[in-house]
Amino acid sequence: MSADGTWKLSMQTPIGERKATLALKSAGSTLTGKLTADEGASTDIFDGQASGDSVSFRAAIKSPMPLTLQFAASVAGDKISGNVSASGVGSWPFSGVRG
Repeated sequence: MSADGTWKLSMQTPIGERKATLALKSAGSTLTGKLTADEGASTDIFDGQASGDSVSFRAAIKSPMPLTLQFAASVAGDKISGNVSASGVGSWPFSGVRG
């Protein structure tokens, strides 16, 4: 299942719900893209991997605090869901839809 496309994400973080847009592009097992918070800040993803319906990647954010987020998810049709973790902060679920 291809993860390519633009995803509208909702994350249930320790400081409340956060929304973001995720643009993904795969080339073989390599995944690249950009994560953009609803507030407008954006960052390129890195260490992106795609295998079957599973994807993983990292993103370094600056707001609400500097963190490197680790995403691990499954893609099913036009839905994506999984977990985000950040060292020292914990982990939380996220989900999204393509389009």
